[in-house]
Amino acid sequence: MKIKLHWKLTFIFCCAVVLGLFISYFYLSSRLTESFENDLKTSLKYRLSLGKNFLESQLGPQNTLSDPMTLANTIGQQQNLRTTIIAMDGTVLADSYLKPYELNHIENHLHRPEIQQALLNGLGSSKRYSKTIRRYLLYMAVIFGKDHPAGFLRYAVPISYIDVLEEAQQKTIIGSLILIFILSLGFTYIISLVVTRPLVAMASIAKSMAKGDFSQKPYIYSNDEVGDMARALSYMSNQIQDKIDEIRKETLKLNAVISSMFEGLMVVDEKRRVILMNLSLRKLFLVDFDPEQKASIEVIRNPQIQDIVDRIIKNRQLLVSEEVDISYPQSKILRINAVPIIRDNTLMGAVLVFHDITQVRKLERTRQDFMANVSHELRTPVTSIKGYSETLLEGGLEDKDRAKEFINIIHQNSSRLESLINDLLDLAAIESNKMTISLTPLDIKPILKRCVGIFEKSIKDKGLSLSIHLSDNIPKILADEKRITQVLLNLLDNAVKYTSTGGIIIEISLKNDLVQIDITDTGIGIPPNDTSKIFERFYRVEKSRSRDLGGTGLGLSIVKHIVESHHGDVWVISKVGQGSTFSVTIPQA
Repeated sequence: MKIKLHWKLTFIFCCAVVLGLFISYFYLSSRLTESFENDLKTSLKYRLSLGKNFLESQLGPQNTLSDPMTLANTIGQQQNLRTTIIAMDGTVLADSYLKPYELNHIENHLHRPEIQQALLNGLGSSKRYSKTIRRYLLYMAVIFGKDHPAGFLRYAVPISYIDVLEEAQQKTIIGSLILIFILSLGFTYIISLVVTRPLVAMASIAKSMAKGDFSQKPYIYSNDEVGDMARALSYMSNQIQDKIDEIRKETLKLNAVISSMFEGLMVVDEKRRVILMNLSLRKLFLVDFDPEQKASIEVIRNPQIQDIVDRIIKNRQLLVSEEVDISYPQSKILRINAVPIIRDNTLMGAVLVFHDITQVRKLERTRQDFMANVSHELRTPVTSIKGYSETLLEGGLEDKDRAKEFINIIHQNSSRLESLINDLLDLAAIESNKMTISLTPLDIKPILKRCVGIFEKSIKDKGLSLSIHLSDNIPKILADEKRITQVLLNLLDNAVKYTSTGGIIIEISLKNDLVQIDITDTGIGIPPNDTSKIFERFYRVEKSRSRDLGGTGLGLSIVKHIVESHHGDVWVISKVGQGSTFSVTIPQA
């Protein structure tokens, strides 16, 4: 249970007051009791002096009293005290509390303490229990006589008399102390409340500061320690706010950098728990929950990545750089660089940076395949040209019929080589974004007519049929005439080249605000496993037959790039042995 400070101060002050009051009570009680006894003794001395004078005035010629009993009763009544007259030998001559016949039963008083002190000092006193009247009494005795001692005069006062006085003064003291305690309690409460009020206010401000609210400032109450604390709190508030603003700015900068990083970033602590994972890495591994304070293996379930974390944390390697193949959520190749976080020679965790090098490796493989294919494609016609030209130089020119055949072969390979080089140049221009495309509204019909005219002889020589179906009101397309002509020529060339029987059907229609061109042949067709790859560079379904027919393997790749640069699409539907349909869509103007 929380106890407020002013209650604690009140309790402490009250305890101090109670302790002081107890000390005061016992001190005053003892001092007042002592004072009462001293006053009583002083009073008894005075009364004894009066009684002594009275007795001495009653002494006869023989220094004796004629009627001690009457004198004792007279003095006792006047002084309202028990009065005893004792002879010098200790015999009790009279007592105001006793009858004359009772005196015979009283023992000798010579050895009583007050009598012995009186013998020595002329005056004696003692407190003791009286067996005669069965009460505690204060005794005081004095010697009386004119020329020589005649006896002792003794007064006795009940101790209860002192007790009554003590009880009365104790009641007065206790009442006064209780009143003082109540007043002190009230004043202490008020004072503690006043003292703690600024502290409570500053505590409230400190709580607000802890919650991030620095708008409240403490009021400077006084020029003392509390005022110093208030000024220190105000200064601290300003400093903390400035530091928080500075840290917030730096944090925003850091978060902006981390969030905008294309590379994935993960930071783990010394217990392999994730303390930071940026957005790129979350997207890469489809992490749709808060990964912080979770084990890294729970967030990224990959043993190779966990092994890298373990090697940094457990084996304390200074650097780990590895390529990791992942299959989930999608197949990728990652380059992971990991380093430890060391502060004051203590390992605090590790930082892992994930680079997606899938495309880089794919491009490397593509480049290698491209170079291999280009080398092979160039070698074939160059070898043929070189071989037949050497044959001609070695005397083949003398045989005119053979020479003409060789020259014709050299011409065909030269044309093939020229076509390959042109396709390579086109492809390089397309992929380097250097191919200029001027989009203008074009009528597709005359362009198609010119392209078909180029292949009329080849179609006729192979005995193929040609059908063209045009929908009514075909709109103009938004295209580059030279490039769209190149697309149609490539598709028609493939259709004629790979069709030996049957025919070719060309259809143009309007589909969803796009002009669609379908070129269907009845050729050899494409296997299902190859339909998704035929638009890749140098890819051929039947490599030997394609080379025999003079293909470069780049035509469909060029078609795909040109169509996509027109914001269109190209695809193929084919069945082996039944033919293929290549479809192209171009936006209308």
